[in-house]
Amino acid sequence: MAESLKVGLIVGREWSMPPALIEEIRSRNAGVIAEFVKLGGTRMNEPVPYRVIVDRISHEVPYYRTYLKNAALQGVKVVNDPFMWTADDKFFGASLAVRMGVASPKTLALPNKDYVPGIVHDESLRNLMYPLDWDWIISYVGLPCVLKDAHGGGWKDVYVVHSKEELLARYNQSGRLTMIVQEFIQWDEYARCMVLGQERVHVMRYDPRTRYYAPEHGFSTELYTRLLEDSLKLCRALGYDMNTCEFAIKDGVPYAIDFMNPAPDMDIYSLGEVNFRWCVQNMADMCIAFAKGEGMTADRYVWRSHAKVTRNV
Repeated sequence: MAESLKVGLIVGREWSMPPALIEEIRSRNAGVIAEFVKLGGTRMNEPVPYRVIVDRISHEVPYYRTYLKNAALQGVKVVNDPFMWTADDKFFGASLAVRMGVASPKTLALPNKDYVPGIVHDESLRNLMYPLDWDWIISYVGLPCVLKDAHGGGWKDVYVVHSKEELLARYNQSGRLTMIVQEFIQWDEYARCMVLGQERVHVMRYDPRTRYYAPEHGFSTELYTRLLEDSLKLCRALGYDMNTCEFAIKDGVPYAIDFMNPAPDMDIYSLGEVNFRWCVQNMADMCIAFAKGEGMTADRYVWRSHAKVTRNV
């Protein structure tokens, strides 16, 4: 009897999705099993016992990100691609969206407020104009506007500001974060779309003020189709196999507000039972397909051929 293919999970504090996913994969009897990855230091080119690894926490545990890059080099399919996740930011994403025909709020990247020790402002920052022209910045995005961390997630360091004074005050508290300032879309409706495997899309009606997911989305067929198509465009371009795309909908137009969520919320108490079950079942479908498929994270990179990377078994 052939040995089962393995899916490994790297997780943080979340408790509801990971064990449910492990059990769902086990119950399929598809020749694939799932388990939690155990790590205690990694040797260079160390073999990896998994065909697929699902990463839920490496954005907060840097060693895991380093391990996952090695796993990709050994031919593992990593969800999500640790190289793209490391490189991504919300300013690049906004610009990318517009170039692909996806509506996005006007977005402007700001110089950092503070820097690492050793940066001498009048010597190390000669390419920067100072002081910043805040009137010029506001003339582009308008007021109110949204100030947020270009690399952030989970609604951390996100501020809706209503005046130049408030914008300056929030910016002055941003430290070393790279902040973007974005046009505020006064939305009529709001959607969060779960996208898995760059193929499966679950459109959810969401209220970011109360963090509430409705059990049914209730969007028109035309709007639903636009949300689905735009979500696929974004995730396929970025190469994310597990992501949520958020849209602020105004006058029937969905504006892509945030789609850099490579470890999306899948907690049962956040999503509700209906949305949670969709995530677990479709995550299992995706993981089993990836485990049995030929694809590798390395497929996207030039170094694959130079390093002679082959599919991990």
